[in-house]
Amino acid sequence: MNILEMNVLVLAYLGDTIYEDYVRKHLILSGIGNVKDLQIASISYVSAKAQAKFLMNMMEASFFTEEELHIIMRARNYKSNAHPKNCDIMTYKYATGLEALIGALELSEKKERIAEIMSVILEGKTLC
Repeated sequence: MNILEMNVLVLAYLGDTIYEDYVRKHLILSGIGNVKDLQIASISYVSAKAQAKFLMNMMEASFFTEEELHIIMRARNYKSNAHPKNCDIMTYKYATGLEALIGALELSEKKERIAEIMSVILEGKTLC
């Protein structure tokens, strides 16, 4: 099966779990030892608004390859009217684009690239 042609919502479904796993590990390793505090801290990473912001910053810095942008744009342009109550549809679609990219990279076994993306997000690495 060609990963580039898979349903982007399926890719995002997988990408969401990987993204959250990275965030949870990062927060736990940062020393947060209380579940309630972990949940509160995770919002700044896992909300659709945060994901969309991270994605747009990386796009503006030309961080992604053409193939990666293709996946992001397919997810962003996917016809769906569903979105969380706390954000607009475009914010949700950009967040879905980030999750779809991570899912596609996982299925392509490009774990180093996922780690690079998550390092930028979690550690605030400067983009050149």
